[in-house]
Parts: sequence; structure tokens; C-alpha cells
Amino acid sequence: MLDQGSVLSYLVQRGLLTGNATVEILTGGVSCVVLAVYNGDVDLVVKQALPELKTKAKWVADQRRAIVEADAMQVYHSITPDSVPKLLDCDPTEFTLTMTRLPRSCTNWKIDILEGRIYPEMGASLGKVLAAWHNAAAVSDEIKEKFMEDSLFEQLRVAPFYRAVMDKNPVLQPVISVLIDEITTLKITLVHGDFSPKNIMASTDHSPIVLDFEVAHIGNPVFDLAFLLAHLLCKIIHAPQADQKQLLVETAKQFLASYQKTTRLSVATSLPHHVALIALARVEGVSPVNYLDESDQLRLVALTKSALLDSGMTVTGLLESAAK
Repeated sequence: MLDQGSVLSYLVQRGLLTGNATVEILTGGVSCVVLAVYNGDVDLVVKQALPELKTKAKWVADQRRAIVEADAMQVYHSITPDSVPKLLDCDPTEFTLTMTRLPRSCTNWKIDILEGRIYPEMGASLGKVLAAWHNAAAVSDEIKEKFMEDSLFEQLRVAPFYRAVMDKNPVLQPVISVLIDEITTLKITLVHGDFSPKNIMASTDHSPIVLDFEVAHIGNPVFDLAFLLAHLLCKIIHAPQADQKQLLVETAKQFLASYQKTTRLSVATSLPHHVALIALARVEGVSPVNYLDESDQLRLVALTKSALLDSGMTVTGLLESAAK
């Protein structure tokens, strides 16, 4: 695996660097080594997929996801160039990709939210970006052929989120089985698969730049919608002040409304259940969120399990219940 000591020689070998440079370790979440390298000539980020994710529970994932990410980054950049970094290099042997670094003024959206800097217009912008991606890929046979293989989605999302929760909750098995079938058999468009606040950077004018495309696959667009809304649901539960909760509810509403206005695809009626299940998985799944205290976790579990058994649950109802 690359580190601060080896990345410079690696980049020289790849023809991406001449001379010396400064190396900075960036957060790679649980799945990657991420290093920033810069001097007067280059300013780039090197990302290498780990063979085993850094989670409490054992979580092995195919390093080929780096190649998938590189391919998806090129597709998404071609559709919304202002919202996706530019890919500079992909090394399929070392499962490494190199991309342009974002401006230092960009902030991580997850951190912004948790620290109370909440701008609902980010939701509206993200809805347009996601709809543009889904629209373009849905009518492209070339994109569909390239990303049809979905074993990484099973490894990184279906098993640790959906199946892990189902195994712990026999009473929820019937509804979760239907949801699993929906996201694994309906091949509609290119799905990002990790459309989460931690993978979204915010510019100074509150425009989003999206990262981390390693779970991209041809599947059901409901997953991307639900993944982001589930994260916002968790953050509504966590928000310490009523005004912050309402701003997050408004962010989620603007995201969904903007997507629905822009998309040419139908939005699955099962969306509220997917939101509830993914949020529940952030407590009972393989990769729990790190900011919910015990009281928040209990409240989230009660809310989402109730929602999964409620056939009339709506996304708005789920969000507003969380804000109470």
C-alpha cells in the first residue's frame, strides 16, 4: 500500500510528477488510503483501495472497486464537470487512481452539517446533479454495458446494510426481502451507491462536488435517493437544536423536490422504506455512524422499525417525525 514515503516515487513512475513535492494524508474513510501531493506544478490526490475496510466488524471488499470508481468518475464528470473532480490516471495493477485536488476553500458537507452550518440550497443542487446522472445513464447502452456487474454493490451495500439488518430482525424480513429484490433486480440506470454527505464537498457558494464512486453500478435509482435521505434523517435525530433540525428537513425536502422536477425516471413508492432501512443500518449494520449517542440510537431504531412496518409512511412524514 502507498504511504507518505512511497507515493512520490510511484507518481514519478506513472509520469505524473517530476521533482520533489509535499505529501499530506487525507481522510480516506474506512475504505481507502488517500494522499494529497502538491508542488508548484501539480496539485493532486492519490487514492488506493484497501483490501479490508477499517471497521469494527470484519469487512472484506474487492479492490477492483478502484477501477470502477475511475470509470464512473469519467462518466459523471462528462455529465456534470463542475460537480466531479477530473480523473488524471488509473492504475489497475495497484488499484489506485489519481485526480485533481479540489480548492482548499471547499469544506466537507458532513462536517458542515454536524457543526451547524446547514444550507438547504445544497439539497436542491444535489437533486439536480443526481437527476442529471440518472437521466443520462438511463438512455446510454454504453454506460449500462460497462457497469452492469454489481458484485461490489452486494459486498459494500446490500450485505452490510440490508442483509445485516434483516438477519437481526426476523419480524422485518418480509419487507426487507422485497426491498433487496427491488435494488438488486431492477437495472435502470447508473447508481452512485455512496451518495452520502461525507462524500460531498461544498464550495464557498454552497455548490456540491461529489466524490467516491467505487460502488457505482447499473441498478435502481431509488438507492441513491434513499442513501442521502437516510443520512439526513440520522443527522436530524442528532441535531441539538430545533432550528437545525428544521433546516435539515428543508434540505431533504429540497433535494427530493429538485430531483423529482429534473428526473425523467419514476421515483419508487418504496422510497420511504428504503430510507428507514438504510438509517436503521447505520445503527444495526456493519458500518454504524459515529455521532449518534445511545439516546439518539434508540430513537432512530424505534422510528425506523415503525416506519418499515407502516405501508402508508411517506418521506416527509419520516423526516418530520425525526425532527420532533
